[in-house]
Amino acid sequence: MEAFTRFIDQHLAGLAVLEPAARAMAPPAVALLLALLVHWVVFAAARRLAHRTESDLDESVVRAARGPTRVLLLLFVLLWMTPTLDLGDEAATVLQRAVAVGVTVTIGWLSINATGLIQHWVIRRFRIDVPDNRLARKVHTQVRLIRRVVVTVIVVVVLCLVLMAFESVRQIGISLFASAGVAGLAIGMAARPALSNLIAGLQIAATSPINLEDVVIVEGEWGWIEEITATYVVVRIWDQRRLIVPLSYFLEHPFQNWSRKTSEILGTVTLHADYTVPVDAVRSRLGEIVRGTELWDGRVCTLQVVGAGERTLELRALVSAAGSGHAWDLRCLVREKLVEYLRSEHPECLPRLRAEWEPNAKNQPDTDPRPGATPPGMGDRAPGRAT
Repeated sequence: MEAFTRFIDQHLAGLAVLEPAARAMAPPAVALLLALLVHWVVFAAARRLAHRTESDLDESVVRAARGPTRVLLLLFVLLWMTPTLDLGDEAATVLQRAVAVGVTVTIGWLSINATGLIQHWVIRRFRIDVPDNRLARKVHTQVRLIRRVVVTVIVVVVLCLVLMAFESVRQIGISLFASAGVAGLAIGMAARPALSNLIAGLQIAATSPINLEDVVIVEGEWGWIEEITATYVVVRIWDQRRLIVPLSYFLEHPFQNWSRKTSEILGTVTLHADYTVPVDAVRSRLGEIVRGTELWDGRVCTLQVVGAGERTLELRALVSAAGSGHAWDLRCLVREKLVEYLRSEHPECLPRLRAEWEPNAKNQPDTDPRPGATPPGMGDRAPGRAT
């Protein structure tokens, strides 16, 4: 370090116009510029090497490490050059403490980037754009939740270390670490919703009641799990609305999950027809419909009479699909085709209202409705003749 300082002073000796303070700051400034240049050269070479590899993970590593390593390098150079500065004891102490805080924050930054790299590496191995993606969705959910929890812990630890670097607030940092005392209890009570959601995130990551892209019914709304954050879940409703639900809701309230174990699902179509409907013919038509579409996965296709009311029979068609989206489209298709089939081939089997009329003899009229008919009891008597 002394040789580097003498080298800088020799080259600046001819610049008499420089103020003493500027000359004193010149060696650290040159050292920082050289550090930036070295960092730029190293990472430029690293980017070129990463471009030549087939995996994009190398480029992600370079991008994640570039910012934190640049700051760390500058902080270490500044700490190395501190003795060359003409600073008092108090100023030197403040500078060293600031460098220590900067190093702590930068290491936290680098740690957060490292968790992102791990998440990226794990997610790349499990694709969710395939039909059978239950395991991939489970892994994605667990990795995202665990990363958010780890990032929260890193931020809290870094904050505590930064507070402990200052004498005046060191006790606050120690209290945060120990989670004790009245202040700790007050903070815990105030942050109870956030803490409950954080714990709920760990429980969901461990038990997997929901995963990304699961089909759920929450509060009467049917949709997909679009995003799981550290505090809430975003449910994408079928009509493109978004339902925001607290994370703890899924541990405290019942809800329906249609794709927890597998994405395969059964769909039902209910029709009402007259008692004269040919069930076997409708069942055959159902088979023709599902075999003519790619929405059916070939597992289940059946039609049964599940109810007999006063006026109609209740027919239920049960079909299977690889996913909830396909199941919905398949149900609509089957319903349309079966109604069209009944209307065109068996219109007499559509629901109808039957009534039977029986004449009542007591209410029949005593006169013959034909013109000129003789009233009853008159016989062949001439009109106007006395009896």
